[in-house]
Amino acid sequence: MRKPFLTSAMIVLLGAASIAPASAQDLRLTGSGASFPFPLYSSWFKDFGKQTQGVTVDYQAKGSGAGIQDFTNNTVDFAASDAAMSDEEIAKIKQGVVLLPMTAGEIVLSYNLEGVKELKLPREVYPDIFAGKITQWNDPKIAAANPGVKLPDQKITVVARSDSSGTTFVFTGHLSAINAAFKSSVGHGTTVQWPTSFVKAPKNDGVTATIKQTPGAIGYIEYTYAIATKQPMAVLQNKAGQYIAPGDEAGKAALAGAEFTTKTLPGSDAPDLRVWLFDPAGAQAYPIATFTWMLFYKDQDDAKAKVLRELVEYGLTKGQAMAPKMGYIPLPESVVAQVRKAAALIQ
Repeated sequence: MRKPFLTSAMIVLLGAASIAPASAQDLRLTGSGASFPFPLYSSWFKDFGKQTQGVTVDYQAKGSGAGIQDFTNNTVDFAASDAAMSDEEIAKIKQGVVLLPMTAGEIVLSYNLEGVKELKLPREVYPDIFAGKITQWNDPKIAAANPGVKLPDQKITVVARSDSSGTTFVFTGHLSAINAAFKSSVGHGTTVQWPTSFVKAPKNDGVTATIKQTPGAIGYIEYTYAIATKQPMAVLQNKAGQYIAPGDEAGKAALAGAEFTTKTLPGSDAPDLRVWLFDPAGAQAYPIATFTWMLFYKDQDDAKAKVLRELVEYGLTKGQAMAPKMGYIPLPESVVAQVRKAAALIQ
């Protein structure tokens, strides 16, 4: 059989076709920020990409502060933050901002004490641990709350975040709300003045790993990370005086007191969906719970805006169904409705 004749021009054209993009519609979205919701977001984005032809969503868990910085520098298509954004940060974004709470979770105190299966920490005790005032595990105040528990005569090693962190913002917000001395000595923010004796680690997974590897350690992490690594978690005394373990129902009880305002974000018609639960009042409420936000540019490329709106809708429907299985708190229906309305402003 005679072989087909190919000119050099035809060869060039065939070669070009073989390396051309699969589709002109292919779209890659990039995001960065909070490590708190990363396990859930990672599952969302992977599944959304499978269900949305030609779309890939890449997300880096850098910490809320780094995510806000990337968002401010226009190096990402969206970001995520447990601290939302401040008015000053929002003012720097010339395209405008749409802040959407997309899930919620609990911050737990995970510890490493051999033989101690349950540890109760009173409301006046755990702020003093994180202020560096209570330094031994057999301190009388800890012992009094845990009768019958053999607490070691061992130094407490406190593990805190080394990076700019929304988890730190929420945790120190809670401690500052319930303990004036903590607020004045350590403070409230994404970064604070921890005592110099504390051990530092980056992101939720870094703190989790450090606690797990350090006998006598205690640190603050998102609930999912403790569940995934089978780390014990302290039972904390809430505002009502009850000792409450973290979990789905306790988290929902904490969120029940959330009240969103009718305000808009500074210089914008986008609704202000920032709300904090620094000291929930419910008798069955776990004391440290928070929403976590995705950050979007209000004015942007039409094709990206359309896919980002679809991504939000996925998170509000199929995404919320995934949340409880992974240790997160699904959004109340009233919040879902507000988020869906606000997402329409991403144009």
